[in-house]
Amino acid sequence: MVEALNNPNGLEEREYSDTEFQELARLYEKTMGSISEGEIVKGRIVHIGGSYVAVDIGFKSEGSISISEFPNIKEMKIGDEVEVFLESVENKDGQLILSRKRADFMRVWERVVRSFETGEVLKGRCVRRTKGGIVVDLLGIDAFLPGSQIDVRPVRDFDAFIGREMEFRVVKVNHPSENVVVSHKVLVEEELAGQRKSILDSLEKGQILEGHAKAITDFGVFVDLGGVDGLVHITDLSWGRISHPSEVVKLDQTVNVVVLDFDQEKKRISLGMKQLMPHPWENIDLKYPVGTKVQGKVVSLTDYGAFVEIEKGIEGLIHISEMSWTQHVKHPSQMVSMGQIVNAVILSLDKDGKKISLGMKQLEPDPWLNLLQKYPVGSKHTGVVRNLTNFGVFVELEEGVDGLVHISDLSWTKKIRHPGEVVKKSDKIDVVILGIDVDQRRISLGHKQIQDNPWDAFEKTYKVGTGVEGKIVRIIEKGVIVELPLGVDGFVPLSQLSQTPVKNIADSFHVENVLPLQVIEFDKDNKKIVLSVLEYLRGKEQTIVDDYVSSHKLSPMTMKDIVTTSMSSEPTVSETPSIQ
Repeated sequence: MVEALNNPNGLEEREYSDTEFQELARLYEKTMGSISEGEIVKGRIVHIGGSYVAVDIGFKSEGSISISEFPNIKEMKIGDEVEVFLESVENKDGQLILSRKRADFMRVWERVVRSFETGEVLKGRCVRRTKGGIVVDLLGIDAFLPGSQIDVRPVRDFDAFIGREMEFRVVKVNHPSENVVVSHKVLVEEELAGQRKSILDSLEKGQILEGHAKAITDFGVFVDLGGVDGLVHITDLSWGRISHPSEVVKLDQTVNVVVLDFDQEKKRISLGMKQLMPHPWENIDLKYPVGTKVQGKVVSLTDYGAFVEIEKGIEGLIHISEMSWTQHVKHPSQMVSMGQIVNAVILSLDKDGKKISLGMKQLEPDPWLNLLQKYPVGSKHTGVVRNLTNFGVFVELEEGVDGLVHISDLSWTKKIRHPGEVVKKSDKIDVVILGIDVDQRRISLGHKQIQDNPWDAFEKTYKVGTGVEGKIVRIIEKGVIVELPLGVDGFVPLSQLSQTPVKNIADSFHVENVLPLQVIEFDKDNKKIVLSVLEYLRGKEQTIVDDYVSSHKLSPMTMKDIVTTSMSSEPTVSETPSIQ
């Protein structure tokens, strides 16, 4: 160092006094002490080479900087003063390490930090997409713009912002990692704050505004009115029935809305879109007079019918009774399905109640008007058993045309408790038309009428006093039902089975037992035949009586007992069941 002080420029030696030498050394050491690593210092360009620039910062040696760190190198010359960043006083080779690029970055970083502290707005350019946002060139350094901070409205296409120059505010600075987060949204919100207040202050019911569909949910659409959001409920989107708001509005679509209601404190605004369109029920009586044929879509099914949308906001009901002239429709799904396009006729219209009655069967001629000609009373036909009930059998004469055979019209001779004793579902059965009620849509059928009434012949065969055998076919509380020759049923009262009371009739008499009988009553009009074992046994030998008693485990009887019992035991009307 002494040599450097004595001959710093390589010139011929000069003589210095000790005092001068010490002063020069002090000044030189002072200069060295003022330079610290990690700071920006000023220097002068002393050499511009092919790949580097030499800069003198007043240190003991010069520093070399890559020429690539000087974007404007063509404008620079030897002697120009530049700011550089002192990274290291000495590297492993004892060289001074300087950086022009780092100095530029530090100046920008200082500006960014200052803007963060003061809230200053900076301009930047969106350069590329990244996960969750966009990288912004902010005064030459990379800053991160999160997707949520681009705009007040959700941004779905980040690529649309690439290359765009925008204004930003620094919202976060991380000094150790030198990361910067910026926001454009806060500037938009500040700009909209005034608009929001202006909109809220000027809101009135019935006011028509323009906005953008900001978000779509299952229950409605949120519309951005310029910093203030309002909700169009799904019921206020369209006069017609819709399943989801997306059927009417798309995201970011510009829409006109009307203010229905608003809460100034909660800043809730209820909006409507359908209210800007004419109500579909205006002049509906002129558009759809009774008798008009219409076409519509099935939009709802209930137990009692189908609702059909004729046009948006106009629905009519097809009741199940108006779906078919002939079929017994229990549920509308038998005839129509959801979404199906159907034709119908306007049957009635209630404009005030907003109700329309529709009919499907009216599109075809009423087949019942011709049934009397096709099925005259007394005519014989063959049908198919479609349903059995306690009171009778429903028989299909042709597709959609059913008639009822009442249980009393199934047999001339049998006491039938349920139609299932005679026929089964899907059986073919011969019937006679007994009557047709066009107004009530009912056809009365008979099965027993296929044959002549046998009771005229029975009157001679089973006259009172006639002896006959009968097979027990059913045991009832008051006696037994027996089947007589010719297939007719008769009744034997309990009092005519034994001269002594029978405690449990089922212990003495069983189905298939054959009894010796005598007719004691014949009623052709009510189709009743009453019989008696006691009357049959009267006058018979005691051995015949004893055989009857022993075979049925009865108390012993004598002829005198039989005569006395039969004379005092005439059946009453309540004891004698009818065949019908």
